[in-house]
Amino acid sequence: MKLLLQDLEAEVLASHQLGQDVYLLRLYAPLIAEAAQPGQFVHVRCSETFDPLLRRPLSIHDAGNKGELTLLYQVKGRGTAWLARQQPGQKINILGPLGRGFTLPQNKRLALVAGGMGMVPLLFLARRALEAGNEVDFFYGARDREQLYQLETLKAMQVNLFLATDDGSAGFQGPVTKLWEKYIPERSYDRGYACGPRPALAAFARLSGEFSLPAEVSLEERMACGLGACRGCVATLRDASGNRYYENVCTGGPVFDAAAVYWED
Repeated sequence: MKLLLQDLEAEVLASHQLGQDVYLLRLYAPLIAEAAQPGQFVHVRCSETFDPLLRRPLSIHDAGNKGELTLLYQVKGRGTAWLARQQPGQKINILGPLGRGFTLPQNKRLALVAGGMGMVPLLFLARRALEAGNEVDFFYGARDREQLYQLETLKAMQVNLFLATDDGSAGFQGPVTKLWEKYIPERSYDRGYACGPRPALAAFARLSGEFSLPAEVSLEERMACGLGACRGCVATLRDASGNRYYENVCTGGPVFDAAAVYWED
């Protein structure tokens, strides 16, 4: 039985800088690590006080069976800059796991399409997908070779890894969705998943629809409360009749059916 939402002090096990303003943070948080599902996130208090006041939502990058919770994030402001300064042994208050995660089948062929830092929740998904007996094709794109993170970890997981870079410094030159498009007809996927910049997700959703492929996307939105109370992270969706409606990303998502998202906004 999975545990419910936890608010706890997690101990920092390690913090490594992987690239310009990109950090890998390993925490000891066994209650959250046990309950976490791919696609969910934690809300991190990035201060020893209440300045900054709002927590920072960070997708769960990985969760181990020894109580370890891994976060991969980019420094974008005061809160994440504070987080990057934390050292092993220090404690960080985190709330989670939060949100709706990915739907995971068993013994199927899956396509995971990651754009830039969108690979963060997909690594965890890939690990759990493999554990469930699935074959995983992992399509990973970035601006250049230097911004492709965790490649050795992905290779060790034995996914089928396909790379794309805007400048051609690694793998296919061009958007990762263009690379994925080449493989859709021949690979006969059962499900697709994506996370990344909104234009890439829109292209992914369009391609999934053209090939009648069930697909899910993880949306990235600014959040305040993370619990659905403030309505500050609303996404526009559409129902089966094409009518638009609105849903909190923090509670209704961050994972949504790709066909249900209204991409024209």
